Amino acid sequence: MSVLVEQTSPVLQVKGLKVTVKTEQGNLPLVHGVDFELKPGRILGLVGESGSGKTVTSLSLLQMLDRKMTTIEGSIRLNSRELNGLKEDEMRRIRGKEIAFIMQNPMNAFSPVYTLGTQFIETIRTHTSLSKKQAAELAAGAMSDLNLSNPAELLRQYPFELSGGMLQRVMIALTMCLEPAVIIADEPTTALDVTNQLQVLRQLDRVRQEHGTSILLISHDLGVIAELADDVAVMQQGRIVEQADVFELFDHPQHAYTKTLLAARPMLQISPEMAGCIWS
Repeated sequence: MSVLVEQTSPVLQVKGLKVTVKTEQGNLPLVHGVDFELKPGRILGLVGESGSGKTVTSLSLLQMLDRKMTTIEGSIRLNSRELNGLKEDEMRRIRGKEIAFIMQNPMNAFSPVYTLGTQFIETIRTHTSLSKKQAAELAAGAMSDLNLSNPAELLRQYPFELSGGMLQRVMIALTMCLEPAVIIADEPTTALDVTNQLQVLRQLDRVRQEHGTSILLISHDLGVIAELADDVAVMQQGRIVEQADVFELFDHPQHAYTKTLLAARPMLQISPEMAGCIWS
């Protein structure tokens, strides 16, 4: 859970978000009038079963959906700047620097034909005025901060030479270099083992606490949401059906779908002593 932060205006405000995709049968609505906001230094968990619209929502925020096949309506304001409808070159300058994306499959985030260092340095220099040497030093420092040993060697490697957990941490390290106002993390722990899941969650929490970054954490894993999120929005069939403080939602769910999700989660009895060891 986050430490107390001063409640200021939202970093990210989404109002009336609708996403429609063109099909042979006509326009198919995928997201229906979604509203939510993300405050500074807070983590908003977006939960729901597969196909509920979570990933489509995240891609629409980043303006990464195919513009020829989809239509996005509504308002997406990042630090009071409207993103919906911005030209691709404008969005390219914003992505990474102001709003970052941590993908579910880290292998998809990197090109297989370039070393990690080449991609790291190019990304940093695209959004900053740093020299190649300075960008390399910043990259190595960020990787060291995430307990990735021998960063200089890692930067010379290709993505396929690293495990999924290491790639996930490399992605977070790259995000930390640019210090975005918002991170969208789409199922960041799904493909990882328990040890790597814990490392990734710790680093996300660390980024939020050290840099005041706001995080939209998308997951179907209610245990992850309960441990990390401050607030929760529940999505069903392209609609947000319930929003609440994480304690309120887990202790007193209001919507029938939320109650069904909570009832379906596996229950594991953990002693207070064991819970303390997990996050120590």
